Amino acid sequence: MSKKDVVEKEGIVKESLPSAMFKIIFDDGTEALATVSGKMRMFHIKILPGDKVKVEFSPVDLTRGRITYRS
Repeated sequence: MSKKDVVEKEGIVKESLPSAMFKIIFDDGTEALATVSGKMRMFHIKILPGDKVKVEFSPVDLTRGRITYRS
């Protein structure tokens, strides 16, 4: 698998958890755990419950992802 093989979804942050983890809920009703990507962590981008975010997943596991964009 390469880095290009990612699944990207948009969702809303439902809950903030310890260790920069977040519970994300998507339009289709599914939930996933996501962590903040490296660049967002490096530039101290704050994420709060209610924010709309883009999450990247590996095609293997769609329950854990990486937040890449906050809008």
